[in-house]
Amino acid sequence: MKGNDIRIGTLGGTLCSIWASFSLGDILQTALMAALGTVVSYMTSRLLGRMRRK
Repeated sequence: MKGNDIRIGTLGGTLCSIWASFSLGDILQTALMAALGTVVSYMTSRLLGRMRRK
């Protein structure tokens, strides 16, 4: 067996074990929180920009 084969097998096994630990609900909650954080960050920067101009 070559060193690359062992690395690829180890990486594949690690990714499969990590993937199995996530549920669809966790992924959706993370995506929703990321989207909400983006909107809040954008709105805050716009508000601060308007306050700075005045």
